[in-house]
Amino acid sequence: MSAKYTVSTMIGFSASHSLADYSGDCARIHGHNWGVRVYYEFESTDESGLTADFLELKERLEGAILPRFDHRHLNDIPPFDRVNPTSENLAAEIYRICRDEIRFARGRLTEVELWETETDMVRYSEDRVR
Repeated sequence: MSAKYTVSTMIGFSASHSLADYSGDCARIHGHNWGVRVYYEFESTDESGLTADFLELKERLEGAILPRFDHRHLNDIPPFDRVNPTSENLAAEIYRICRDEIRFARGRLTEVELWETETDMVRYSEDRVR
């Protein structure tokens, strides 16, 4: 049996958006206090028994996400200046950013949750490449 550790942290940011091709209130500009939770999977720990330092993970996540999205109007920034800034598309973009920019030697990103409200979220993942 192989070991598996899942490490997760969450950050928040505030941003507005408006949805194209939507017939409800969300077609108008409105904002959210978004929550982003990332999950990284590890098969082993280091010599001290750690997979990833929570503080380092949170700092790296904040450094990758906040400058791009915090206190911004999503429709004005790439790729959402040409892609509808739905929660689903935003979660996929955050996943791509984390996959490319936040790496750990023994671990890999498995999924991203994007919370639009306290009760509504989308989870995004990609098939594991073997």
